[in-house]
Amino acid sequence: MKKVITYGTFDLLHWGHINILKRAKELGDYLIVAISTDEFNAIKEKKAYHNYENRKMILESIRYVDEVIPENKWEQKIEDVIKHKVDTFVMGDDWEGKFDFLEEYCEVKYLPRTVGISTSKIKNDLLEKNA
Repeated sequence: MKKVITYGTFDLLHWGHINILKRAKELGDYLIVAISTDEFNAIKEKKAYHNYENRKMILESIRYVDEVIPENKWEQKIEDVIKHKVDTFVMGDDWEGKFDFLEEYCEVKYLPRTVGISTSKIKNDLLEKNA
């Protein structure tokens, strides 16, 4: 079985998220999604609209996702790849080159982001609409 892993906050789920999850799943048989915990988001100075448990529940309901695990710190990626016997690590291409250090442990792929949509865009559009 070929395992794939990806990481993110996955807040305000949109079709860009679904696209990346679908394409990640197509690279293997089993997709693991590591989502940032609320505590880790605070360290990154990010605030998700939905809490960790709700984001986890949403992701678990998506047919492309086989397992959801917490991301607690930047440094856990090597540990996760080894622990879960991951074959391919996938991230959006806005992270290109940032995770090449994982090539020692697995294949690393950067997938193009869906043009025209992002959680930041949704949040900004809502702010402008309500201003």
